[in-house]
Amino acid sequence: MEDHIIRMFLNRTKTYDHEEVLRYRDKDKIYQSLSWKQLKARVDDTISGLSTLGCKKQENVGIFSSNRYEWLITDLGILANSSVVVPFYSTASREQVKYIVDETQMRFIFVGNKEQMELALSLIDEGSTLKKVISFDPVVTDDERVISFENFLLLPSQNGINLVIEDLEPNYSAQDLATIIYTSGTTGEPKGAMLKHDNFMYCFHIHDKRLDVNEKDVSLSFLPLSHVFERLWSHYMLHCGAVNVFLENPREVIEVLPVVKPTLMCTVPRFFDKTYEGIHNELSKWPAFKQKIFNWSMSIGHEVIEYKCRTKKPPFILRFKHQIADILVLKKLRKIFGGKIKAMPCSGSAIDTYILKFFHAMGIFVNYGYGATETTATVSCFKTDRYYYGTCGSVMPGVEVMITEESEILVKGRSVFSFYYKKPAETKEAFQDDWFKTGDEGYVDHQNNLIMIDRIKDLMKTSVGKYVSPQKLELLLSRDELVEQIIVVGDNRQFVTALVVPAKEKLMQVAKNVGISYDNESDLIQSKGTYQLFENRFSNLQKDLTPYERVVKFVLLKEPFSIEAGTMTNTLKLRRRSIEKSYKHLIDQMYS
Repeated sequence: MEDHIIRMFLNRTKTYDHEEVLRYRDKDKIYQSLSWKQLKARVDDTISGLSTLGCKKQENVGIFSSNRYEWLITDLGILANSSVVVPFYSTASREQVKYIVDETQMRFIFVGNKEQMELALSLIDEGSTLKKVISFDPVVTDDERVISFENFLLLPSQNGINLVIEDLEPNYSAQDLATIIYTSGTTGEPKGAMLKHDNFMYCFHIHDKRLDVNEKDVSLSFLPLSHVFERLWSHYMLHCGAVNVFLENPREVIEVLPVVKPTLMCTVPRFFDKTYEGIHNELSKWPAFKQKIFNWSMSIGHEVIEYKCRTKKPPFILRFKHQIADILVLKKLRKIFGGKIKAMPCSGSAIDTYILKFFHAMGIFVNYGYGATETTATVSCFKTDRYYYGTCGSVMPGVEVMITEESEILVKGRSVFSFYYKKPAETKEAFQDDWFKTGDEGYVDHQNNLIMIDRIKDLMKTSVGKYVSPQKLELLLSRDELVEQIIVVGDNRQFVTALVVPAKEKLMQVAKNVGISYDNESDLIQSKGTYQLFENRFSNLQKDLTPYERVVKFVLLKEPFSIEAGTMTNTLKLRRRSIEKSYKHLIDQMYS
């Protein structure tokens, strides 16, 4: 088994040579590609460039950029130099960047655009450890602290340095630190999880046993490379010899899917929530007879997946109906994703089983799983031929899971990290013997499937002593088409409440149909008729819950939660504590 990311990369370049390895859009939005040989040459230039700057072995080097092919080149170049990659989210605030730069004492940072460059320069002005900023975008400046990536790659020839991977490869060790990934975290101070080359390589090994990926696959990369999920997946694509297509602006994903026609794409539940909403908004505009055909086709799809998830062959008559449903509706729906998708790994937060089944019925295999930065991503996921809805899939081979008496999920294995960077106390607290404490509540069923219930810290205990899972409630109420986002509140309170962001476009349609009059969006959201509409819908959805679990009161918000407002993480998780703090006055009013 290969033991080092760059040793693996070197072996693949020898195997695939002139074949395509990555694709990207240039400034005119025309797709360009690089072969393995060309990528190897740029990685060699990056090693030489870093050497010219005086970058040392195991030195921390930052990448502060959105997804682009230069990100991968730089990532591989830093690793090939035996240095350590420290990624930043492209939307990271100045405070977040400063914290990580200061803690890691980095001297060199690669940035994507002008705004990121200026942020880095402002830190240098304040006396930061940063010395050099390398910009992926072209730069026009006399500032010697900045150099464009294009000129950075020319540094070696100008200085007579010509290093290649082969020169350094004999010194690579599986135990070398590869990266420090700071958890985005919904609460608390960021912690840098230290992952070794061995963590990555072991993950590739166990994924080979679970997934069907080969050199014929094309993956679209739109989730942030700064996150462990997309980062690990991009390296896994190299491991498998597949082609990776980089998308710089994630908001364009639906637009480019029919063009790229990927076979694979990592996603988060929010992507499916929005796509489901978009499909049904469009469906509502269709004539009644077309809606009936759609609903019939989807019902057939739902029947078929109940056989597929148990590795059973559907009866002949059902297979025949499915062929008709596929021609009429399902195949057309899959074209939204390019028409060639065979699997979409999905993780990051809870997903509504109803929505998961909808996409499976369509013929899109959403491979839902569970993992964390500290576990080098995947702890469990669906098997392609056997899976159980309502679970996070079966535990990965080579990974051990234990459930404590308090129902906390603990994980052990070679994919688990060893330390938080410069945080010995937090590291000690994160482990129970050799087991990593995930902080999540859950259990493992008799089929070895992992079921994650909620973050232990998020579990609410009402003032009458009853425990409530906010995640369970949020998934339930977000099924309503009028709900865009929702956060449930109730810890140490006498009853449960919620902050709700309405789906404005859909709300306006429904308001018109039921006769709610309004002058503008703000007027609509604040009207008594709208509140009553939501109250009736929530009451119906919660009818099977015990009284103490139900949302009793709620507030409709005019603005959505967002990364910019600090109420959402870069991986699109809601920051529960930040939201509760920002909207404290509204929450208190519900209990007054």
